[in-house]
Amino acid sequence: MGVYNVHERLLSAKEEDVGALIDALASDDDRLWPHGSWPRMTLDGPLTTGAVGGHGPIRYTVAAHVPALWVRFAFSGPRGFDGFHEFTVLPVDDGNTLLRHTLAMRTHGPARLTWPALWRPLHDALLEDSLDRAELACTGTVARPARWNAYVRLLRRLGRVRTR
Repeated sequence: MGVYNVHERLLSAKEEDVGALIDALASDDDRLWPHGSWPRMTLDGPLTTGAVGGHGPIRYTVAAHVPALWVRFAFSGPRGFDGFHEFTVLPVDDGNTLLRHTLAMRTHGPARLTWPALWRPLHDALLEDSLDRAELACTGTVARPARWNAYVRLLRRLGRVRTR
């Protein structure tokens, strides 16, 4: 099954300010990843091509990184996730920048069932929380904060999502 999943947020911020959020992923200064509510993104070193890490049971390698513009992570787990996820900074005009997260993969085996039933709802909630953090970091406020639906709350309760 082919999966193409995009989340994006138009931010009232300059390109370099949004790019700094990407460059700080998995660091002590990470203001993009919602590690207060979700498993922390970790890497075995700085954000650079070849770094290995993940968040919770999701594993990946940094496939490419263009500082302040783009980072791509190639999946290595769970089994059945063949593809990538990435953050991209897209300048719109002098004071606005689009921050986009794209996940593109093919699923096989059990992931054909677990992606739509389990991983996608959790992924979508995590990404909206991440974009809220980006908006807060860039503007000092969040105009329309994301809310978890009842199914996401149930999945988190059943899985006892850990934030560390």
